[in-house]
Amino acid sequence: MLYYDFHIHSALSPCGDKDMTPNNIVNMAALSGLNAIALSDHNTVGNVRAAMAVGRACGVSVVPAMEVETAEEVHVLTLYPSIDAAEEAAAVVYKSLPDIKNRPDIFGEQLFMDEDDNVTGYEEKLLISPTSLSFDALFDLVKSVGGIFVPAHVDRHSYSVLTNLGFIPDNLDIKCIEVSKATEDLDAYLAARTELKKYSIFRNSDAHYLADIAYAEAYLECDSVSDIFRTKGCHL
Repeated sequence: MLYYDFHIHSALSPCGDKDMTPNNIVNMAALSGLNAIALSDHNTVGNVRAAMAVGRACGVSVVPAMEVETAEEVHVLTLYPSIDAAEEAAAVVYKSLPDIKNRPDIFGEQLFMDEDDNVTGYEEKLLISPTSLSFDALFDLVKSVGGIFVPAHVDRHSYSVLTNLGFIPDNLDIKCIEVSKATEDLDAYLAARTELKKYSIFRNSDAHYLADIAYAEAYLECDSVSDIFRTKGCHL
C-alpha cells in the first residue's frame, strides 16, 4: 500500500512558493507519512530530476509528472514511468507554449533548482499559458510515451474538463480522474455525477505551499508506483 500525493508544484511553477524546493517538498512528504509523490509543475518537468534524487536519498518515490494546460484551457495531470519519458513529452509541450515572456513582478519567478536546492537558472517563458495541444492530442502524446492521463480537478469551475468541455470524451481510454480536496464529501459528489463512477479517482493536494502537501490519507493498493504503469490504470 502506498500513500501518495501526485499533484505538487515546485518553485518552477510561477504560482509555487519559493519554499517549494526539491528538498523541502520531499522531506515534508516524508514527514507527512507519504510513500510516493509526483512533482507536477505547469507545462514543465524541469525540477523533477532533482526531486527524484532527493527522493532516492529519503526513501520517497518521486514520480515524474507535469500539469499540462490544453488549448481548451483544461488542466491535465500527466504521470510518466520514467524521467526520460517525461522529458520527451515535456519537450513537445514546451514547444507548444506561446512565446510569452514571464513577468516575475506579476506571476512570480520560475526557478530551476538542483538536488541541494541551489537555484541553477530561471525559466523565461511563461509556463502558465495554455499550450496549442488539444485535449485529444495531449492524450495521444502522453500515451505514446507510456504515461497516464488524468483530467485534473474535474470538480472545479475553472480549468477543468467538465467545465470547459462539458464532458469527458468517451473516445479516449481515460481510466483516472482527479477530484480536488475542495470537494470534501466525495460520495455525495459522485452521487450527483454518476457518470464519473466508472473512473478511478485520485485525491491530491495541488500544493503550491509546503503546508498544503497531503497527509497519509489517499493510497494506492500496490507495492510500488511502477505497478500503475504496468496495468495502464489505477487501483485506488
